[in-house]
Amino acid sequence: MIVRRAVLALGLVLAGCAGARAQRLPGGVRPEHYSLMIVPDLAKARFAGSERIEVVLAAPATAITLNAAEIEFGAVKAWSRGQGAVTPASQYRSPGTPTGNREQEGQQQIPFGNDKQGGSGVAGDNDVQTAAVALDAAKEQATLTFARELPAGRAVLEISFTGILNDKLRGFYLSKSKTRSYGVTQFEATDARRAFPCFDEPALKATFDVALVVDAGDTAISNTKLVRDRPGPMAGKHTLEFATTPKMSTYLVAWVVGDFECSEGKADGVPIRACATPDKVRLTQFAVQAAKWDLKYYDKYFGIKYPIAKLDLVAIPDFDAGAMENFGCITFRETEMLVDAKNGALPAKKMVATTVAHEMAHQWFGDLVTPEWWDNLWLNEGFATWMETKAAAKWQPKWRFDQDAAADLNRTLDADSGRTTRPIRERAETPAEIDALFDDIAYGKAGAVVAMVENWVGEEVFRKGVQAYLSAHLYGNATAEDFWDAQTRVSGLPVDKVMQSFVDQPGVPLIEVGAAGPSGAYASAVRFLLSPPAKLPDCTLPLEKDSRCLYPLYSENAYPSWIIPVCLKGNSCQLLAEATDGTELTPPKAGFLYADAGDKGYYRTAYTAEEWKAIEANAETALTPAERIGLLGDEWALMRAGDRTVGDFLDLVLAVKQDPNAAVVDSSLGRVGRIEAWIATDAERERLNAVVRREFGPVYAALGGPQKQEKDDHADLRETLFEDLGNAQDPEVLAAAESMAKQLFGGQKVADPELADAAVALATAKGDKEMYEKMLRVGKSATDPDVKEAAERALTRFEAPELVVRTLLYAVSDEVRNQDSWALIALLLERRATQDLAWEFVQQHWEAIGRKATEDSGARIVEATGAFCTAERRDEVASFFAAHPVEGAERTLAKSGENIEDCIHVRAEQEPELRAWLAAHGDR
Repeated sequence: MIVRRAVLALGLVLAGCAGARAQRLPGGVRPEHYSLMIVPDLAKARFAGSERIEVVLAAPATAITLNAAEIEFGAVKAWSRGQGAVTPASQYRSPGTPTGNREQEGQQQIPFGNDKQGGSGVAGDNDVQTAAVALDAAKEQATLTFARELPAGRAVLEISFTGILNDKLRGFYLSKSKTRSYGVTQFEATDARRAFPCFDEPALKATFDVALVVDAGDTAISNTKLVRDRPGPMAGKHTLEFATTPKMSTYLVAWVVGDFECSEGKADGVPIRACATPDKVRLTQFAVQAAKWDLKYYDKYFGIKYPIAKLDLVAIPDFDAGAMENFGCITFRETEMLVDAKNGALPAKKMVATTVAHEMAHQWFGDLVTPEWWDNLWLNEGFATWMETKAAAKWQPKWRFDQDAAADLNRTLDADSGRTTRPIRERAETPAEIDALFDDIAYGKAGAVVAMVENWVGEEVFRKGVQAYLSAHLYGNATAEDFWDAQTRVSGLPVDKVMQSFVDQPGVPLIEVGAAGPSGAYASAVRFLLSPPAKLPDCTLPLEKDSRCLYPLYSENAYPSWIIPVCLKGNSCQLLAEATDGTELTPPKAGFLYADAGDKGYYRTAYTAEEWKAIEANAETALTPAERIGLLGDEWALMRAGDRTVGDFLDLVLAVKQDPNAAVVDSSLGRVGRIEAWIATDAERERLNAVVRREFGPVYAALGGPQKQEKDDHADLRETLFEDLGNAQDPEVLAAAESMAKQLFGGQKVADPELADAAVALATAKGDKEMYEKMLRVGKSATDPDVKEAAERALTRFEAPELVVRTLLYAVSDEVRNQDSWALIALLLERRATQDLAWEFVQQHWEAIGRKATEDSGARIVEATGAFCTAERRDEVASFFAAHPVEGAERTLAKSGENIEDCIHVRAEQEPELRAWLAAHGDR
């Protein structure tokens, strides 16, 4: 599953909206096959169902416990198969375990529910028993109790049940377009139990037959191919039956019901469809193109053919996550899958390309081989996060995905450099604890560690390790140790020791490196914190061989020790094997010393003053764009930690002002905006803006206007500089933005369409009620999901107090989808000009916010309060959420408090430095 967030939340929910706190199942029962019949009633937002579950009992039992939440049980029966039943329940499923051969899937498909004897007449069966059902809502479990003991071995459970189509975007839920309702599923991590009683744990894999009874005018899509469509059994209905799935976890089961329409393609013999509501099917072609390329690439990369006879991608109107990797039936938020293949903006196309690549990587890495338990969720998500960029970059090499990855890495390193971070692998037992694992550590950090290891061992060696891991665990479950042991065996390098050191302890290493005479270099590593709790001892470089530049940083893990592949530019990677020692490195034969070649290392770097001057002087000529983004990130982080000054960072910004890459310029000027928000007084903000206008205005002017057949990087740079100069109050840019916005709202074309989004963003800040009404109409009438989302979020840029309040009320109204409500509130909380009004609104309207809550909304709003920067707000946040707790959000709240403290500290420490730098640079 991919989760797109401005700041990745810890997957928590508002108190009162959360799932019960469940524990693991008691064990002793292994499911082998489910036969499901689901009958949704979209008009009444309910569904009925029946199922048969084939299980194997490890020992005789009078009770079986499985998962169920918000399910009402009807009749429950059970019978044993006896020792002679070699092919249990063969009357209603294909026998055997899928082999991965696409052509074998679904060859023998016997309709569900045609066992006239109710399952009791098969040779070798014992008598049917009716079970008593005891529900434990707190554990989300149901215990089936039998009067007579079921013997060890094979047995069958037969259950009828009913449930609700909820509006919380989890389980089997109701999604709505402007014209109708849809029934769709989202089961990861622990919500399959809301759609059917099941053994809802990732290691309890089984095969599935799914049948859906839907309205005559509707269709349905599920994990596998449709093998039968028959009328009935009720008037106005038809029954759709799907082929038996491969062996898989419950969280990967999926179905959608409605009037979906699809674009089609094929790759490596596999039919591919991209489906959406009828009004948006025209926007599905790009996703088909991406999926066709990805399937061929992954078939070759993994050395295992895609194992299902079809692949469907389905865009859902209401969808909380970015996308979900259901085996053979990937579901998406509309903005993550739908884009105009011809005229869509490049950022939108890149988003779709990486999201499709991410979810398709999961079809092998996560679906085919699944972690034993959620503590190894990172193995799924980290790998797919790394692979999404790798695959998309090979498909579209001109789109500079390496620079996007460098920017993402900086954000992850910052998030992991706080005191409240966690290890990549962390124990989780309850739904709230499991949901908390879906954060930037599981995605961003784990993906960055995978990238670092691949860069160290080599691309082809790493690929062979991946193939060995997958081949050893096909259709089964695995652990982190299984993965890194396979890589260790194939590479002959200590991958296991490197990965374990990054997976099982929190935080970010800081590598302090410097030259030691003409023929050597030394490095040591300590844990880097953006806000150290106390003044740290001075580790003077160059280091002596026996130097121990390490000190306790916090009590829970005072002496972290990483084994780090350090890659010097112009040289091969070397292991910094003992983080506690100064380690001798072989420096490059010529040139300056730069310790993160390719920007692949998961660490921050610090240099001596002499080495730093050499790096800064060569940054534009000798470093790659990705390395320059990493350099800017290191300098920014060291400034926040107090090891550098804001003036040092601004000097680096000016040193890269001629950079031709938009991502590099955005990495520098974007942080100048943070300096304005965090550090500058009102007077200093205007002086800083004047420096930006003076230094970057000529760079923008030199680019000129749009060109025929303009390259993407040239257009991106113009847009970046246009928006940043507008934010710096450049009068000519603001006048142009206002003019373009009026043209756009008047239905006219603008001379430079690449600047349209930036122009609207700039114009809305001082926009009036008339402009607000126009933007609101655009959002309500747009059929393109990207346009609709951009228009809604543009409402949060209006700064007039009455319009800010209006946007907040709009966010909690029925006119905004639940999945989008929190984002509007969070954006207003994060912006300095609007956060006071937004915070007052949150406190006064918490109940209304709760009514719009989805699984993640509460924590996302808690997280947004981390943008505050005063002790008063810090105390208010702590007090409010103590009185209005968000379930499981302790770390989220602590992180927000830490962020506020950091801002207060940085402002106090760096404001005098900013004043001094402006005095030296302000008037030239």
